[in-house]
Amino acid sequence: MTEQLKNQIIRMAWEDRTTFDEIEKRTGLAEAEVIKVMRRCLKAKSFRMWRKRVSGRVTKHAGKFRESREELKRVPGLHLLNRDERE
Repeated sequence: MTEQLKNQIIRMAWEDRTTFDEIEKRTGLAEAEVIKVMRRCLKAKSFRMWRKRVSGRVTKHAGKFRESREELKRVPGLHLLNRDERE
């Protein structure tokens, strides 16, 4: 694996909106393989911090993200609020 590919994987893994599915499409590495790359390339504390962030994020898992978006669409009256009020 080239240094450039490692850097690309790390960058995408840190981004909140880049799902593991997208990383797999771009690099061919599944979630478990991305975790291994992160474990090898980051300092132990940085890896633990990243892992803690990612494990609780719906946006890193495309299926969970879609489910949460669908759930929001089902909330009555939500579409009446301004965008700023929804966030």
